[in-house]
Amino acid sequence: MPFQAALAKANIDGAEVEDVVMGCAMQQGTTGTNIARKALLRAGLPVTVAGTTIDRQCASGLQAIALAARSVLFDGVEVAVGGGGESISLVQNNQMNSFHAVDPELLAIKGDAYIAMLDTAEIVARRYDISRERQDEYSLESQRRTASAQQGGRFNDELAPIRTTMAVTDKATGAVSYKQVTLSTDEGPRPDTTAEGLASVKPAKGPGFTITGGNASQLSDGASAAVIMSDKLAAQKGLKPLGIFRGFVAAGCEPDEMGVGPVYAVPRLLRRHGLKIDDIDLWELNEAFRGAGDLLPRQARHRSGKAQRQWRLDRGRSSLRHDRRAPDRPRLDRGPPAQSEICRCHDVRGWRHGRRGPS
Repeated sequence: MPFQAALAKANIDGAEVEDVVMGCAMQQGTTGTNIARKALLRAGLPVTVAGTTIDRQCASGLQAIALAARSVLFDGVEVAVGGGGESISLVQNNQMNSFHAVDPELLAIKGDAYIAMLDTAEIVARRYDISRERQDEYSLESQRRTASAQQGGRFNDELAPIRTTMAVTDKATGAVSYKQVTLSTDEGPRPDTTAEGLASVKPAKGPGFTITGGNASQLSDGASAAVIMSDKLAAQKGLKPLGIFRGFVAAGCEPDEMGVGPVYAVPRLLRRHGLKIDDIDLWELNEAFRGAGDLLPRQARHRSGKAQRQWRLDRGRSSLRHDRRAPDRPRLDRGPPAQSEICRCHDVRGWRHGRRGPS
């Protein structure tokens, strides 16, 4: 579905696409064995179109865009598609393949590699002194911004309605029935969210912890895609690009605090392109847990040795959605939607540079 919608918006015939790159981190069931190739065939693209699937966890969709863009920049590819897809429904069940899921030798060397995201979020909050109140405050602002943007139709151009089957569980009997529904808007945002409501949500791990269902992203199924081509080809076709791919950086960190990855990646990316924090007009910190989103500008400032004002990601320069608290997007395919939001904001406001990145 996202392939068809993206190609239609760009007025590109499927036969013009040379390669499709998709990010998918939790590859289970129908998302396994190269979902990119299977999805492009399902979308009606010809068999001459190649496809590959990559996994960089939360950055999988963004990595897919980077790989597709590099193929255009350096390998002569004329048209590529970069995107991501994730089906949490295939993961959050008792059928997920867990056979030999843990490597005993890695467990002995670096056991933190198997820590759940929820646990890493709690470690970040505790290690860097990020309170429950600060996390809830940020989450409330995220819900407010998302609701405002939704009401203003700011996301309409990047969403494609999809018809699917919805499972309905009778709370009284537990019986499950199915019905056909058409989804045309994000389901995750809760515009009626209040500070009092967030404060009343119990921590997922129990008393003494800070991560709740209110200040962390929900689990969703979904997919996204972006059409990528050279500026010359776009000009020949009379197309106005949404944005220009400038660069991509990845950086590693301790696995028990994986949410701080951008603290290392952001300075590296800026340095390579001769940019400073103040040169970036819009930021999207696409983090599933509020604690890391609060930490990033503070730690980046600390590591750079610059004044705090230079690293403060002020609210006028953060994205419409603010972070991933509110959007109903799969936790691992956020590359194309995030890029779209940044590009559209720059088109409206006349900005030059945008930066987005997950942990």
